[in-house]
Amino acid sequence: MTTGRVNPAHRLEDQGINGLGNVYYNLMEPALIEEALKRDEGTLGNGGAFLVSTGTHTGRSPKDKFVVRTPAVEDSIWWENNPPMTPDSFDALYADMLEHMKDGDYFVQDLFGGADDAHRLDVRVVTELAWHGLFIRTMLRRPERSELDGFIADYTIINCPSFLADPAKHGCRSSTVIAMNFDKKLILIGGTAYAGENKKSVFSLLNYILPGKGVMAMHCSANHAPNNPVDTAIFFGLSGTGKTTLSADPSRVLIGDDEHGWSERGTFNFEGGCYAKTINLSAEAEPEIYATTSKFGTVVENMVFDPDTKELDFEDDSITANMRCAYPLHYIGNASKTALGGHPKNIIMLTCDAFGVLPPIARLTPAQAMYHFLSGFTSKVAGTEQGVTEPQPTFSTCFGAPFMPRRPEVYGNLLRDKIASHGATCWLVNTGWTGGAYGTGSRMPIRATRALLTAALDGSLGAVEFRKDANFGFDVPVSVPGVADVLLNPRRTWADQDAYDTQAAKLVNMFSENFTQYIDYIDEDVKAAAIG
Repeated sequence: MTTGRVNPAHRLEDQGINGLGNVYYNLMEPALIEEALKRDEGTLGNGGAFLVSTGTHTGRSPKDKFVVRTPAVEDSIWWENNPPMTPDSFDALYADMLEHMKDGDYFVQDLFGGADDAHRLDVRVVTELAWHGLFIRTMLRRPERSELDGFIADYTIINCPSFLADPAKHGCRSSTVIAMNFDKKLILIGGTAYAGENKKSVFSLLNYILPGKGVMAMHCSANHAPNNPVDTAIFFGLSGTGKTTLSADPSRVLIGDDEHGWSERGTFNFEGGCYAKTINLSAEAEPEIYATTSKFGTVVENMVFDPDTKELDFEDDSITANMRCAYPLHYIGNASKTALGGHPKNIIMLTCDAFGVLPPIARLTPAQAMYHFLSGFTSKVAGTEQGVTEPQPTFSTCFGAPFMPRRPEVYGNLLRDKIASHGATCWLVNTGWTGGAYGTGSRMPIRATRALLTAALDGSLGAVEFRKDANFGFDVPVSVPGVADVLLNPRRTWADQDAYDTQAAKLVNMFSENFTQYIDYIDEDVKAAAIG
């Protein structure tokens, strides 16, 4: 049986997918929730939110992600970061997955990746779970119903959590697999019910396709000034650096919270929804995101809740610290209706420096921006992982290495060229520690961070006096209204300034050692900017 809205010439049968049971095409949110409840996939929460558990996998499985190695992509994939799969292994995986799917019910969503029509990707997502259909419908951009009549997918994603891969037969690492075949325009996901694999597969596709068109794909949030999309800011940052919190400024318009492109026309969101962490979320600190957890159709993942009242426990991380909610972008009051912005006027690179070395804000040249973009630095702190007893550096190139099919310098060169072409100002913002490393110092005051960001975005920070940092060579403001001068010079915040110098030298060396992997691929000005 076939149900729902679909282009008659673009059914699964036309793609060689036969023998399924009921196929539900492009069901809307109420019908998807009804089907998920019928199948006992989750629980209806307060306000119509849908509460689910993802089972064994409560996060992504980056080590189980593979790219099919073919002549067409041989020279363009970053193979050190993207383990290869042979075409024969992929074909065996696909055949076995289709056999496994026979007689089963599946849910198809035809969606867009990208708010800019000139660069969007038309994606078909086939899911075994109805709530996965709800999730991806929330996270990607939803076509008008009339647009579905002529929809032809550029790429198809098939997600079948109940299918377990065979490493010996399918050329993978475990029973979990995410296999991307750029030649066949097909992605297969098996052995995991974590819904984020769907979203990040689309991001990975765009990260491969768009740079070939001169479009920068970015793991960042973005906002713009009210009634002025030309005044756009983008925020790069790894988990825990404040990317979502700092971009969700009620005085500015939110373009998106995670994935964007920078084209010849400006900035555009890839998505139609947000995927926010909910651990320790509060109505006081982040009222709009908190409110989405009790709105109709929001998918709430891996949260503990009262079985009777369905009240969510935002502090109980006994299932996972990676508890999340997925909600449509329009649930945020100041969200952009178009999800479009201008060329970034300001680029913010967020880092959480647990070593207490970096200043709260620094201005970067284009070459320095490429250096810090390729470095993608943040840090783990003691207690976050077993065996971590002192701050440890984390370097994730381009602030999103797991989603980067191409070599890092491809993205770095694109970013540097666009910064130079459009006159963007780039800032490195440290939301980590001051007055000492983690365990001795204190967290950077959020009030000071917001004041510095406000001054950067309104242009007033550019007019103050700057000094050159002795360790990294970037420019650091000497004095900024509303911010204590001592905070701007991290060495002065340490009681033992000799200890600061030792820690700074240690961090500089960590950066240098990490950056050796890029030395053969970058220009001389970036090498010179590596350490000032």
